[in-house]
Amino acid sequence: MAGLAAAFGSGAMTNTIADIETADVILVTGSNTTENHPVLSTFIKRAAMKGTTVIVIDPRKIKLTEHSAKWLRPTPGTDIAWINGLMHVIIEENLMDSDFISNRTEGFDALQETVKKYTPKYVEDITGISSDDIIQTARIFAKAKRASICYCMGITQHTCGTDNVKSLANLSMLCGHLGKPGGGVNPLRGQNNVQGACDMGGLPNVLTAYQKVDDAGALKKFETSWNITGLSSKPGLAVTEMIQKAEHGDFKSLYIIGENPLVSDPDLNHAEKAFKNLEFLVVQDIFLTETASLADVVLPSFCFAEKDGTFSNTERRVQRIRKAVEAPGFAREDWKIICEIATRMGTPMKYDNAEEIFEEIRSVTPSYAGITWERIDKIGIHWPCPTLDHPGTPILHTVQFTRGKGLFHAIDHQPPAELPDNEYPLMLTTGRVIYHYHTGTMTMKSEGLNIMSPECFVEISSGDADRMGIANGEMINVFSRRGKIKARAQISPKAVNGTVFIPFHFAKAAANRLTNAKIDPVAKIPEFKVCAITIEKAA
Repeated sequence: MAGLAAAFGSGAMTNTIADIETADVILVTGSNTTENHPVLSTFIKRAAMKGTTVIVIDPRKIKLTEHSAKWLRPTPGTDIAWINGLMHVIIEENLMDSDFISNRTEGFDALQETVKKYTPKYVEDITGISSDDIIQTARIFAKAKRASICYCMGITQHTCGTDNVKSLANLSMLCGHLGKPGGGVNPLRGQNNVQGACDMGGLPNVLTAYQKVDDAGALKKFETSWNITGLSSKPGLAVTEMIQKAEHGDFKSLYIIGENPLVSDPDLNHAEKAFKNLEFLVVQDIFLTETASLADVVLPSFCFAEKDGTFSNTERRVQRIRKAVEAPGFAREDWKIICEIATRMGTPMKYDNAEEIFEEIRSVTPSYAGITWERIDKIGIHWPCPTLDHPGTPILHTVQFTRGKGLFHAIDHQPPAELPDNEYPLMLTTGRVIYHYHTGTMTMKSEGLNIMSPECFVEISSGDADRMGIANGEMINVFSRRGKIKARAQISPKAVNGTVFIPFHFAKAAANRLTNAKIDPVAKIPEFKVCAITIEKAA
């Protein structure tokens, strides 16, 4: 997420969900949209039915390929190479938007020099995508009047995730597809209100609205609002850094709210050791998760339907949520729990309700300043909305970028941190299925969903299955350098020889016992999407 913020100022969709449907071309990459964002995917499918050209670039033959005009299948971990390949063709054939480049960007010469070597043949050798497909896709994307890019964690969860996002931004700017309807670069948020959490400073290096913690003016504003002095200007730790320090004994306690890292973190065997090395663990959640089971204290909190407040969704729309049902037992609202703990620790925090908290948010958050409880009573408003008479901003960068001119980044392909070898000859990528959400904290409480998706599976190509003598439905062991799981083989046309897919929802066969904890140096996001494995029949 920090990487997205670095690339686009906010890490948010530049355009709206409905706006995607107005595009002439939609390029979807690193997103199994129909399973991970089923509502948003209806806009893409409907656009395809109306004549929009949908291009899917994904290592798996995902469901969305049934609605696409082109499907390109790259080797996992080679995104920068194929993006540079598209830009090479666009520049060579003079298909770029020269006026947009001249008037609204800088750094083009360095980009042009870098992509010179990414000829279609050179890219084919790296990615496995044919030269013809690179050329055709480049022409389709560049010649479109309005082209939208949609991406998700298949792009970001790499050691070069930040550079992957910057590369997509390069491609869009090169063709002048930013700042207008039907265009844009649109990250599809992986979880509900992730956008809102980031907007509220849920990243280690920023305050609300991505104001840097080392910005003296921003710190002074918060100190004045809170009537305190001495706010730290030092960025905090990313989650991945906390786990490393916990293992070494440098990090003593952890307070987790609404997260289940003992299923969702990479290299789980290592993560478990780190958690057990903590002196004090607090978990605040709606159910007793795998992580909560290890906690010293569990604080039961409200779910979304039991409280008032706001969510900021994937398209930057700030929306009211309202209490629909009473919460059970001793559960409390998250903000009330936090305020009570802070008060008992010597810093009194008291609010009467969620609206009062939102008023404070407005006072210190420029992009939310014009959004009031009354204004979003019925319909949400897209930030930035700086004043009370501002209508909100459905489309970003219409006049200029956050930094003024858009900056091209000259980026070279770099391989994943771990590649297959003789000992671990297969490549693993992970993701979700439509029936379960994240670590199954909520969805696995539903009998119907458990019937539809009862257990973990290993999606494998028929070629690999035949070569290893594995039958469909057979139990197999999967090993990486970090761990082992046992799950059921699922021979599937979605899979390609040499690459295996495992959903990460299932704690009993947690895919993240296998994944690599190597991180992107900027965003600190682990490389969930590529690691080396081997497979054998289970005894």
